[in-house]
Amino acid sequence: IEESEDGESEGSEDEDEKTSDEREAESQAVGKQSVDRKPSKEISSDSECDSDDDRTKEDILYDKAKRRIEKRRIENNKNVNTEKLRAPVICVLGHVDTGKTKILDKLRHTHVQDGEAGGITQQIGATNVPLEAINEQAKMVKNFDRENVKIPGMLIIDTPGHESFSNLRNRGSSLCDIAILVVDIMHGLEPQTIESINLLKSKKCPFIVALNKIDRLYDWKKSPDTDVATTLKKQKKNTKDEFEERAKAIIVEFAQQGLNAALFYENKDPRTFVSLVPTSAHTGDGMGSLIALLVDLTQTMLNKRLAQCEELRAQVMEVKALPGMGTTIDVILINGRLKEGDTIIVPGVEGPIVTQIRGLLLPPPMKELRVKNQYEKHKEVIAAQGVKILGKDLEKTLAGLPLLVAHKEDEIPVLKDELIHELKQTLNAIKLEEKGVYVQASTLGSLEALLEFLKTSEVPYAGINIGPVHKKDVMKASVMLEHDPQYAVILAFDVRIERDAQEMADSLGVRIFSAEIIYHLFDAFTKYRQDYKKQKQEEFKHIAVFPCKMKILPQFIFNSRDPIVMGVVVEAGQVKQGTLMCVPSKNFVEIGIVTSIEVNHKQVDVAKKGQEVCVKIEPIPGESPKMYGRHFEATDILVSKISRQSIDALKNWFRDEMQKSDWQLIVELKKVFEII
Repeated sequence: IEESEDGESEGSEDEDEKTSDEREAESQAVGKQSVDRKPSKEISSDSECDSDDDRTKEDILYDKAKRRIEKRRIENNKNVNTEKLRAPVICVLGHVDTGKTKILDKLRHTHVQDGEAGGITQQIGATNVPLEAINEQAKMVKNFDRENVKIPGMLIIDTPGHESFSNLRNRGSSLCDIAILVVDIMHGLEPQTIESINLLKSKKCPFIVALNKIDRLYDWKKSPDTDVATTLKKQKKNTKDEFEERAKAIIVEFAQQGLNAALFYENKDPRTFVSLVPTSAHTGDGMGSLIALLVDLTQTMLNKRLAQCEELRAQVMEVKALPGMGTTIDVILINGRLKEGDTIIVPGVEGPIVTQIRGLLLPPPMKELRVKNQYEKHKEVIAAQGVKILGKDLEKTLAGLPLLVAHKEDEIPVLKDELIHELKQTLNAIKLEEKGVYVQASTLGSLEALLEFLKTSEVPYAGINIGPVHKKDVMKASVMLEHDPQYAVILAFDVRIERDAQEMADSLGVRIFSAEIIYHLFDAFTKYRQDYKKQKQEEFKHIAVFPCKMKILPQFIFNSRDPIVMGVVVEAGQVKQGTLMCVPSKNFVEIGIVTSIEVNHKQVDVAKKGQEVCVKIEPIPGESPKMYGRHFEATDILVSKISRQSIDALKNWFRDEMQKSDWQLIVELKKVFEII
């Protein structure tokens, strides 16, 4: 069965030819490891001589490795131990300034006090809360069953909220198991809070709400060592009333977002109602209840998800150069284990990087922080942990994608292909426009954040890349010089620009904007666009002809030739200075250029539909002046002389100054002038 299944999943065409070889390969795989080492040697020799015969051997080895990986995955996913849970990964989300980091600091603070082994990797912003700390924190919670805590601890991640969700597309699940949404009780749901809620809804991620800043309530008496429900009961009447009023208002706001919410001590059904925990990161009120609730929910609702599983799931979060250690990568290990000496495959800017783990670093227990050597080396790390990995060739690692481990040498090519596929899928999922800017960012997360920002600001993007700006990126961006030069721009977010790339950009005329803050980048580009548009309007103002149609008022003919001065009614469109007027009914005779427009003896730049104005029309330089009464009559309609070039110039540079009715007149005039 296994073989046929595998055959299907491989979709291999030459199934029949392979079966005997495959059986041999199977038996080899079943055979001892010593037998297994032979093929890996063969691979190295095979790659040197590349004849047809050898190709098939390589194919067989590739398929065999692929099948072994598949089989291991199925086995691992079968042997899940629901009795033994891993630490849940918890994300903290919320609006700016609601106290996200403050809450984390409060959780960390206790570790410092008790000299606990609560390691915190500040690098990833992953706080490891060990079991002892959980018990210590929740000691005042009455109904907390500390004897039966199944989870070994918690891993709390403090990253920019969106990234921790959007980046782990690996097997359809996001990085975090449960989230804490921080809401300021004084302000209710703010824009970013609503954004976070939608994110949680779209990822179907369970969450609890920390109603933070209760210490701001009028006359609040703090009591961090008692259960927050009891603390609330002890407050004065007006404090209680204010709390109830504000909490009710926030529950209504959640209802508007389509969510049922209830205060955690009144919540009978945590599966359908979101629990609100009143907290104060400042005084420490409610922290114990928050932790107790997290433990409770993760053990009951998420026990299947948190069941210990040997299938490795790890995500590269950051790439950092450390003095004395070279380039290291910060990895969040969600499932499985990592050992020193493992062969890892990580995503890289120029393709997957294969390297060995030289060291696994975890921050030490708190009390030893005074020691200079800040990290502790571990031989093995078990999920869930934030861990720093030492290894060589990690400089070009790409943050935001999975890390894979090859158990045997022949698995490397298979896993490499998997990573390439993963990256392609991620980048292909991003929709590009035909005309637009070229966007470059340091990580997938920041790329997505930047693209999201450009989308809301209606800036089109035609190309994307990750990592430093190289010459090839400048080449790609320079394509826009032909299509639409205003987009021959590279927006480089938090990445290095190679010197030869900058030189090439200068010579080709590609602009590179770089910044470390999205808004600065955007402001620079917006300013550039406005300046560019002004410059183009200046350049094209003589080519762009605004459409207009005017009717002569015969009682207001002040001068009949050189210059013609007369009163007119603008029937459609708009008359501007510099417009060339002609008479369609008299064989398109061009009578001259509008040089001034007056309304009630006042000079104006433009006259719109319905206005009665006096215009001065001067003859075209080098042509004989036209005369009213001879070349055209009072009954003739005058229109502006438009052309294909003038229409294009209007479309490209003067769109803001055109109304819908003006475009309708253009369509009309196109027929008159027979413009295609």
